[in-house]
Amino acid sequence: MISHLGFIVAAYSVTAAVLLGLVVWVIADGRTQKAALAELDRRGVRRSAAPR
Repeated sequence: MISHLGFIVAAYSVTAAVLLGLVVWVIADGRTQKAALAELDRRGVRRSAAPR
């Protein structure tokens, strides 16, 4: 078990880094999309599926 400790730590570290990167990416993309929607709303663009 001890002989595999380096591999196990490396695997968990890579997994944690990838998951953290995905979380940061999703948060950043959500902010970008929210800003884009706010800009469209400011310009008066409405969704075509919105009730009239």
